[in-house]
Amino acid sequence: MSENMELERLQKYIKIKKLATKLSPSGREAALITSEANLRYFLDFNNSEGALFICREKAFFLVDPRYGEAAQRSVTNTEILVYTNYYESLAQLVEHYDIRNLIIESSKMTVHTMRQLEKHIFDAGCKVMGNERLDKLISTQRIIKTKSEIEKIRTAQKIAEESFLELLNDVKPGVTEAQLAFDLEYIMRKKGASGVSFDLITIAGKNTSMPHGVPGDYAIQNGDFVTFDIGAIYDSYHSDMTRTIAVGNISDKQREIYEIVLKAQQTAMAKVRAGIKAYEVDRTARSVIGRAGYSEYFSHSTGHGVGLDIHEEPFISTRSETLLSEGMVITIEPGIYIPGEFGVRIEDMAVVTKNGCESLATITKELIEL
Repeated sequence: MSENMELERLQKYIKIKKLATKLSPSGREAALITSEANLRYFLDFNNSEGALFICREKAFFLVDPRYGEAAQRSVTNTEILVYTNYYESLAQLVEHYDIRNLIIESSKMTVHTMRQLEKHIFDAGCKVMGNERLDKLISTQRIIKTKSEIEKIRTAQKIAEESFLELLNDVKPGVTEAQLAFDLEYIMRKKGASGVSFDLITIAGKNTSMPHGVPGDYAIQNGDFVTFDIGAIYDSYHSDMTRTIAVGNISDKQREIYEIVLKAQQTAMAKVRAGIKAYEVDRTARSVIGRAGYSEYFSHSTGHGVGLDIHEEPFISTRSETLLSEGMVITIEPGIYIPGEFGVRIEDMAVVTKNGCESLATITKELIEL
């Protein structure tokens, strides 16, 4: 096993132990983790099947026989329990460790599954706790990224950037938005992405006034802005970047709006550092756009966390009191969207540091004109 693999295995072991220490000191409480992203966070198992049972004394990864061999090969930081009946095996664990409260991911588990859990562990004297406690405990851990996680996000960003630069060779009048999206995903996968972070946004002309427009049959014309909101997945970790480019001759108004958004994005990036609250960064970007007279056309928050999910804590919004800390990975993505005309968004990911931030984007933010 390489040094990096051993370090990652140790980090995952520590992640489980850290969560276990947050459970009731009585030892009669356990956590049940079933969501794909959180299983990937705690285990070396890139599959949505299975469940992680954690109590203060021990942890088990429950998996059905179809995935037993794969789990035995990859999961090294906890005991594997290959079951024939999931609910019966879980009830046995609950009874053996005398668990009275089983806390679940309330934002991830369906009501039907929760009812099944309640039914099978009732006889063991255990209750399913469907509040947000476990979600918050896990979010608090995931919000700070390890060096290994940051490197995976950096690699995902590199794939997205290289793919974007290659695609620019084909961006010209007559090419449709849908074709750009298809070609970009193909290039990303050729360069090592396991998938895209979300449905890629490659929109042009008047469609750029829609922050999350869907690529369609519109063909690029001379004088259009084209917005690329793109991201790649590498080893389960996401990247996120937006660039708005110009095709042909654009108007003075388009150029003016671009410069305003660029200033807002750069000013907000300069505001980022450990020790300030998320809303302060949002307010910084919003104030630049507001002073220019376009506050009503900035319709979303300034950013969000990125990791195993494309949108996760912390959220850089007007109401977020989250204190930024070293190791958080966030986006800064202000925009101006004028209905019926055009829109501009510029987005970078950044790692929060003690005295500022490190941008993970290397592509210029100056207007690219083709």
